[in-house]
Amino acid sequence: MKIETIAIQAGRDMSDDIGAVMPAIHPTTTYLRGNNAGYFYSRIDNPNRRSLESCLAELENGTDAIAFASGMAASNAVFQAMSSGDHLLLADDTYFGVRELVMDIFSRWGLEYTLVDMTDLDAVRTAIRPHTRLIWAETPSNPMLKITDIAALAEISRTAGIKLVVDGTWTTAILQKPLDLGADFVVHSSTKYLGGHSDLTGGILISLETCELTEKIRKIQGTGGAVPSAFDCWLLLRGIRTLAYRIRGHCANAARVAEFLYEHPQVQTVHYPGLPGHPGHDIARQQMQDFGGMLSVQVKGGSDQAATVAVSTKLFTEATSLGGVESLIEHRAPVEGPHSTTPGDLLRISVGLEHPDDLIEDLDQALAQPSFNR
Repeated sequence: MKIETIAIQAGRDMSDDIGAVMPAIHPTTTYLRGNNAGYFYSRIDNPNRRSLESCLAELENGTDAIAFASGMAASNAVFQAMSSGDHLLLADDTYFGVRELVMDIFSRWGLEYTLVDMTDLDAVRTAIRPHTRLIWAETPSNPMLKITDIAALAEISRTAGIKLVVDGTWTTAILQKPLDLGADFVVHSSTKYLGGHSDLTGGILISLETCELTEKIRKIQGTGGAVPSAFDCWLLLRGIRTLAYRIRGHCANAARVAEFLYEHPQVQTVHYPGLPGHPGHDIARQQMQDFGGMLSVQVKGGSDQAATVAVSTKLFTEATSLGGVESLIEHRAPVEGPHSTTPGDLLRISVGLEHPDDLIEDLDQALAQPSFNR
């Protein structure tokens, strides 16, 4: 089946006596002992969560999916499944929340790490140690939109006997399928494009095949309890039904906005893999179906001008997050705090589903505003 059909049909359960086209929400915390479906307690399992996991496993061509209360909870579970003394490789521009999780919390528990530029495959090979157990990649990266060659990275990890996890939040299975390219796991903040309407928080981890690490993470899910509510699972499954068509709109709009910004005299650099001059353009063309709805732009005038532009937009909302139908803009470095490696003049833009002409007009007037120190 085509992915548009899978997104709508996967995870549907019409086996009850009512025959409702849309699934019911099961907010129960516990279940009658001996029930035919095998449910016991909702921290362990829930019908809405089971439907969601089934849908996402099918979308990603995986065998197992494990849902969490947030993308960070999903990431946290992966690192919890490691052992003290294990070593992992993180992309040097991995989402700052994941970097902080490893550097500030798990390093105190004995987990070792190395930050490496994953676009440099020789650097990845050099960074591998005898006790390296995991490679954590992110492509396109947040917020610099660096592109990692997933198939090449998978070959390195497979040769070394290391598991490869790819964060696919910005692409979803509509644009990129890391498991098909050789990754062992793909992780998403389902808060973003999968939900698509900025009204839920969630995370998901999908495995290529069920293995020892999958089982450890599944146990952490049920025992640790960082699970999504039945209602959030229901909302997320509803959002996935329109995912393929929303993503097409995001990509088309982002391409228009990126081309406009590339030619704008007040713009220093546009980070968008759909632009032919982007250093990862050729790899992105090979492994992505389209170039996504996210871009970053560095403006002339430095950090103060970036702050001015962010607060001067009228259609773009100055807010954290991404992947909703509404367009968002964010002066990124201040959000990431004192350890941020993001340039101070950079704006991260989530291009929504408004008309691109209106979005371009809004950015044009914001870029024309005189700088002030916020």
